[in-house]
Amino acid sequence: MEKFKDLQYKRPDPQQVQQNLLACIQRFEQAATFEEAHAAFLDKYQALSDVETMYTIAYIRNTINMKDDFYDGEIQFFNEAIPQLTPVEQQWLGAIVKSPFRPQLEELYGSHLFHSAEVQLKLTDPAIIPEMIEENNLSAEYSKTAAACSTEFRGETCNFYGLLRHMQSTDREERKEAFLAWAKLYEEVSPKLDEQYGKLVKLRCTMAEKLGYASYIDYIYPARGRYDYTAKEAADFREAVRKYITPVCDKMYREQAERLGIDKLHYYDEELVFPDGNAVPVGTPEELVQKAHEMYSDLSPETKEYFDFMTEHELFDLVTRENKHLGGYCTSLADYKAPFIFSNFNGTSADVDVLTHEAGHAFEFYYASRHLPLAELAGSTSEINEIHSMTMEHFAYPYMESFFGDKADKYRYAHFCEALKTIPYLVAVDEFQHRVFENPTAGPADWRRFWKEIEQKYMPWRDYDGNEFLENGGFWMQKQHIFLYPFYYIDYALAQMGAFSLFRRQVENGDAWPHYLTLCSIGGKYGYFETLQRAEIPVPLNDEVVKTNAAFAEQYAAVLKEKI
Repeated sequence: MEKFKDLQYKRPDPQQVQQNLLACIQRFEQAATFEEAHAAFLDKYQALSDVETMYTIAYIRNTINMKDDFYDGEIQFFNEAIPQLTPVEQQWLGAIVKSPFRPQLEELYGSHLFHSAEVQLKLTDPAIIPEMIEENNLSAEYSKTAAACSTEFRGETCNFYGLLRHMQSTDREERKEAFLAWAKLYEEVSPKLDEQYGKLVKLRCTMAEKLGYASYIDYIYPARGRYDYTAKEAADFREAVRKYITPVCDKMYREQAERLGIDKLHYYDEELVFPDGNAVPVGTPEELVQKAHEMYSDLSPETKEYFDFMTEHELFDLVTRENKHLGGYCTSLADYKAPFIFSNFNGTSADVDVLTHEAGHAFEFYYASRHLPLAELAGSTSEINEIHSMTMEHFAYPYMESFFGDKADKYRYAHFCEALKTIPYLVAVDEFQHRVFENPTAGPADWRRFWKEIEQKYMPWRDYDGNEFLENGGFWMQKQHIFLYPFYYIDYALAQMGAFSLFRRQVENGDAWPHYLTLCSIGGKYGYFETLQRAEIPVPLNDEVVKTNAAFAEQYAAVLKEKI
């Protein structure tokens, strides 16, 4: 494989792709032997893998520079071309579900692929192609709107992420000033974001209605691969978080206010854990990557091989720049069995979190794609995928001196507490989306009211220091998942429960790594519950599991606190 920057991009020919896929389907359906069917099966997934790899190259290069006209045009092409393959994909799903060779294929590839095919048959219908195209285009429009937001702050041009760095300053006035600039950016763009979200809500409801679902919620659970639980179990999990985790977090925030020497913790104080400043990494982005390389080389033979590959092929884009997409992600180039990590370094501890969290995703893909016979299987459900990343964050704790020097204990304490304190926000976003789609005719004022009520329920400590826009519920729109990845957020909370269970095993017994490798090697062969069972991780949709993990987190945080 070449370095990523040297990879050749070539736009797929939609007609040729369709012909290739139809030919594979015909061979598969007419196969007289398992060997013939298997060969056609593999050829079909390879043909799709080629298309997905070209899309991923275009997507990465587009997010690196949202004003690159060429790759912007390529994303527009894919947004319209990929939905056009829906009838062919539907034909393929029907073929593998009904195949006489299905038992042999399930033996090789696991049952989840075929169960998913049965479900996707109900969700994949040419009738919603126009809506799929429009949803892609609206999502791209939102991404450009968010990426274009910037403001001048103390002589520096800052986007949303750039301002967050100033919100960790030890100078409370600077934190407040950055917070006000951040809030003003969202308030100024809120009419446009409201309009875009309103269109997305209406569109998504139309898709569900066309497919015969009573609501978008009924559609999105199977569409997200949630076959083992329903909205009822998700609601019960949220309630367990409110009962067991919110009180621990509230206590942590009260201790933080006392540590900072302030009477009332405002939103712009939440990120500052220590009065003399949070631990920040020492070194340039290049030096941080080198330190990560050393860490993964020591952690295990498997992680050494993986990170050697990442650095050799320059599979990173980490530094924030103007016109770069917000946030961070890990994606994969299927044809090359290569992960890619994207981020916006801002000089805070979040930069190291990228090198553990997104690198955890990347490790899983690298490891699974070399242990499974099909790239399609390298990823699992999102509730599982996020365990890979979150657990890696905890496994990296012994190496933090390399990144933070004598502030390593501060980092470990702040990071571990944050892992717990994020959970109430994660479930709040989930409940917000349920409220929106339970009330599909609601508008911007209702959305703000929904958020305000939910926020007070799960995060009673939250205070915006009188900022009218945020006090009235405007905070919901800062979460891009609500726009781009509907209902993908509680997954992080469920996954953190899995990560806590694994890390608790490591703390108490020192034997979590083999279970983690098992989890990574399984990929997407099995469903959510079965995957957890095979890796010996308790299912978190259980009141007792949440209670146990909350108690562990409180106790372990106290141990870390003693070291600072």
